Amino acid sequence: MSIEIIRFTFNESSFINKAFEIRRMVFVIEQDCPPELEYENEEICHHYLAYKNLKEAATARWRETEHGIKLERFAVLSEFRHQGIASALVNRLLNDTKSFNKKIYLHAQVSAMPVYAKCGFKAVGELFEEAGIQHLKMVYLP
Repeated sequence: MSIEIIRFTFNESSFINKAFEIRRMVFVIEQDCPPELEYENEEICHHYLAYKNLKEAATARWRETEHGIKLERFAVLSEFRHQGIASALVNRLLNDTKSFNKKIYLHAQVSAMPVYAKCGFKAVGELFEEAGIQHLKMVYLP
């Protein structure tokens, strides 16, 4: 039961299409997020796909912003949840971004906060809504 995570660019269409399909299933279909909000900043992001037993299971990305490094668009297909894939993805993105010596942060859906907290993130600020879902900003504090 191995988890493999690959990093790719927006121009690698076979991978980006798989990532977009996972995000469509999780965010647009399951969580009813507007598709026009889901697909933005793609060209400037560093994208990842996680495989479980050679099957596409999850995706995430990160990008540099004026505030630091923002981890975002973590999406795990429902049949792969609660198997450590989200934590593996978070840790991989952290390993790939820590050397920048910039603040690392994310906007966590409230239901996903325990995963991020387990990886070293702390909630800051007030609850806010993105795409109709309650979120909290979390900052990586190792």
